[in-house]
Amino acid sequence: MSKKYRVAVVGATGAVGQEMREILASRSFPVSELVPLASSRSAGMELEFGTTCVECKELAEDSFVGIDIALFSAGASISEVYAPIARDAGCVVIDNSSAWRMDPDVPLVVPEVNPDAAALHRGIIANPNCSTIQMVVALKPLHDEATITRVVVSTYQAVSGTGTEAISELIRESDELLEGVLPQIEVYPYQIAFNCLPHIDSFLEDGSTKEEQKMVDETKKIMGDDSIAVTATCVRVPVENGHSEAVNVEFARGITPERARELLERMPGVLVTDDPASSLYPMPIVASGTDPVYVGRIRRDPTVPHGLNMWVVADNLRKGAALNAVQIAELLIERDLVRVPH
Repeated sequence: MSKKYRVAVVGATGAVGQEMREILASRSFPVSELVPLASSRSAGMELEFGTTCVECKELAEDSFVGIDIALFSAGASISEVYAPIARDAGCVVIDNSSAWRMDPDVPLVVPEVNPDAAALHRGIIANPNCSTIQMVVALKPLHDEATITRVVVSTYQAVSGTGTEAISELIRESDELLEGVLPQIEVYPYQIAFNCLPHIDSFLEDGSTKEEQKMVDETKKIMGDDSIAVTATCVRVPVENGHSEAVNVEFARGITPERARELLERMPGVLVTDDPASSLYPMPIVASGTDPVYVGRIRRDPTVPHGLNMWVVADNLRKGAALNAVQIAELLIERDLVRVPH
């Protein structure tokens, strides 16, 4: 009988935590026991896990005794405190927050892109930012073929990236505006319904945002190449779920759109949807609730010697967060890495 693992999900009642529970069940992850953890206000709730329900427990310092793998989805402040506690209890942590991503001792892993990095873990593995994950999955085969020198990306990010309260606000604001009522604004600085906000996370001194800087730094780390120039503009849009990205890529060597499509069609986790003549291209309404990174609108950029444009879409709660975390856990099991080095 194959080994099974005690798995904790920290932040089990949030949007990403819910997806983690669903994905663990749907992928038949070898769970002997699921331990959902959350704040005191969620303790005692019965949460769905496959065909059963499990009781949510309050997150505490002793929550990780006997746990093999902990999937964290509760935010950086929680991860900074509890991830080391979980690690020291002998648990391998896969953290979805920004807390550990740029720590030189913590691997930042996308299984389709840099699986070997997982072997370097010291008890904590970081899950990248949602917008970074889908982009590097599309970039990886192209970089291997023609060496990427520069990436210019503009993102169109759904409100689910902020959480369930933002989804509720988008729906409520839309209803209020359609009824001619001035919307009450709570989650974002301005209304998000029928609007776009070029503001995700806080602003830095150079005028960029933390979200944009994450894409720059994380892309270099995951791709293992600091020479790649990356610049990003990240925008929140009135879409419930599914991030979209316009990606402009420059290469050291020539690569045709046809060759790029061929490489991307072979890439695990990618679904090429690219037939503009038939109005076939990636859209968040199609990607939402699914696992692939969708790539389309692949075309030459005539303004540079070796350039391509493409449109990349994925479900930010799944591949951009929960699915990638579970795939890392699957990778650890496959390579016998579910252990904390001492």
